[in-house]
Amino acid sequence: MSLPYGGAGLDGSAAARAADAVDRCLHDVFVGHSLESLTQDEGPIYARVPDFRVHAVSPGPRHPGRWTYVTTGCWSAANHHGHGHEFVLTTYEFTRRAVELLAITAHFHAGPPIERLGLGHTTNLGEAWLPGSACDHTLLSLPYPWLPDLEIVSWDGGHAEMLWVLPITRRERDFKREHGLEALERRFEAAGLDYTDTARASVV
Repeated sequence: MSLPYGGAGLDGSAAARAADAVDRCLHDVFVGHSLESLTQDEGPIYARVPDFRVHAVSPGPRHPGRWTYVTTGCWSAANHHGHGHEFVLTTYEFTRRAVELLAITAHFHAGPPIERLGLGHTTNLGEAWLPGSACDHTLLSLPYPWLPDLEIVSWDGGHAEMLWVLPITRRERDFKREHGLEALERRFEAAGLDYTDTARASVV
């Protein structure tokens, strides 16, 4: 599915500059990996994020044994004075569900301004993110596996902060609400969290 550039409220050149900057960054960060640009054919995502795409990055030298998925188009649909976000997700095996989850995240983020997502925010998926997983929520975290290279992507006219979409359990979401993001991330670190293990137990 091929879509033209042209974000909501932006001319095509601004949306294209943002997408091209992310694309260049990914090719620099993931040298030796293959990259494929994917779209989401189902759902309402393009009503809010006309330029939505997901770069699927194969396992390789930078991230062995893991697939990485990075959005473009979110910045052009929802930015404030040039500051916006794109989203990152990772899995053990390739799955189109990753594209769907990023589309869900992007669609929510590009809704009314009160719904804008940011660091430490959580979302309720209402179902397991993958079959057999206890994770039915997501947490937006810093993209720790790729820091510092995949944190901020800048270009003339704007920049996008990358946020890691991390599937979590309801109990982990509740713990974060009560104790804060740093406390939950300490639990993850202490447990040696394998964030691509779809069958993992809750850390709280």
